[in-house]
Amino acid sequence: MAGHRTEDHPHGADRLCDAGDRVYSRAVRRGRVAREDAERVPCLLELALLHPDPDDMDWLVPTSPQEVMTRLLRGVYDEVTASHGRVGSAVAAVEWYAGLGGRVQASAASAEGAGAAIRVLDGLSRIQAAMDEATEACTTEVLTVQPGGIRREDELTEGLHRALALRGRGVRMRDLYTHVARHGQGLLNYLELMGDTVEARTLDEVIDRLILFDRTVAFIPANSDRTMALELRHPALVGYLLTVFERLWRLAIPLTAPLPDTGIEGISHREQSIAALLAEGHQDAVIAERLGISVRTCRAHIARLSETLGAASRTQLGVRIAQVGLDGPPRPAGPQVASVILPDRGSPTAR
Repeated sequence: MAGHRTEDHPHGADRLCDAGDRVYSRAVRRGRVAREDAERVPCLLELALLHPDPDDMDWLVPTSPQEVMTRLLRGVYDEVTASHGRVGSAVAAVEWYAGLGGRVQASAASAEGAGAAIRVLDGLSRIQAAMDEATEACTTEVLTVQPGGIRREDELTEGLHRALALRGRGVRMRDLYTHVARHGQGLLNYLELMGDTVEARTLDEVIDRLILFDRTVAFIPANSDRTMALELRHPALVGYLLTVFERLWRLAIPLTAPLPDTGIEGISHREQSIAALLAEGHQDAVIAERLGISVRTCRAHIARLSETLGAASRTQLGVRIAQVGLDGPPRPAGPQVASVILPDRGSPTAR
């Protein structure tokens, strides 16, 4: 993008430069434009007039002129008391975008309709803006899945303004975390602040981050570093994610309830989860990521597990795990169905 920096396009969304006009007009007529064609007009991306095609990241699709008009008018409305002079320029912009709207063909309109159901949010600022907009529109319920381990204070503070706004309107919230999150004081402080507005439960492992507003719009990550997200409004997709959440919720343990005992002396609930993942053949790093702990902590648990089961090697550990019945997901406490004598231990324990 050398020679075509943002400074070369000093304008707002109310009127495009000549280069931006040509590229945006072509995108509206054809339904999309190659990302490389838009590199010389970065203003189109910065003003959200073009955004990534969810089906092919090498292409950009145009924001509909109608949506641009709505955005302009909403922004002008907020500032009209401070600057009445902007009303005239907004009216002119509406007429300009309305003229472009007449060029949209039926096929392009159909493609735009599909794009509205799946919108790619490129960059943290656009993600935050979309989340704030969904928060303002939310009236009933928010469901979230928060993967990873202990939540950092900055992560909790980042969305605190949205949570407080929701609480003020009586919106109910349900949050799913991993068991490791129970040990974070920041999370406990957050839940105490929110009171009975938020209900939290935990699992050994959860899916990637998910936020559902009023069962109509969902946000999920679109890349590994979470600098891109998908905003989903398609009823089938949102319904599917809602089903996934509800099934995980039924399996989860309330944060106020203790984790169940494994029923095997000397083996903690977390070590039982690690044993099950080891039995599936996962490496230490994968196990650590899925359970929300560090690799170092994971290996320390494996070492204690080996010592408890009297295993001298990883191969032998796998055999011991199968022998005592740790090669499946943690089971709720129930009646004793068998007795197992651990190596170098004299007392039988419930399997």
